[in-house]
Amino acid sequence: MQTSGSRTALAASLFLVVLYSTPPQVTAAPRPYSAPLPPRPTVVTGFDAPEKRWQPGHRGVDLAAVPGVAVSTAGAGRVRFAGRVAGRPVVSVQHPDGLITTYEPVEATVGEGDPVSRGDTIGTLVAGHPGCPTLTCLHWGARRGVGRDAEYLNPLGLLGAVRVRLKPLNAGEP
Repeated sequence: MQTSGSRTALAASLFLVVLYSTPPQVTAAPRPYSAPLPPRPTVVTGFDAPEKRWQPGHRGVDLAAVPGVAVSTAGAGRVRFAGRVAGRPVVSVQHPDGLITTYEPVEATVGEGDPVSRGDTIGTLVAGHPGCPTLTCLHWGARRGVGRDAEYLNPLGLLGAVRVRLKPLNAGEP
């Protein structure tokens, strides 16, 4: 015969088992970034980080598009730069999380210091990105930091679109 104390202990134990065996309800947080070209741009040249920061590489991705298409900011922030670099039109946006995204060649419709929300139009795409394998490309870049401390990132990672591939430690092992 069980006493009321043992029933209470049994009920408490059962409650704890149910509580800790039930998976928590997880809701996906909205992503703070989206693609700068709607609806889902085609990547024609991928990200290729150099081994050393001064070496050649491709510090962003090239997205296929047509001239004159509206380019939107990938995330909320403030326009850091809108002008020409090496003769090409460039827009860069500073985001609150410390990232800087760049868009090139884009004729700006925004000015330095303008606040922008994710998806706001920042300019129009023009032809002229060197090395673009299609008619026109948007070069989209992302970095954390500036100058010598800049760390270039694959902007597709902002969309959750980067695949992680694990490789064996030794090349000959499966």
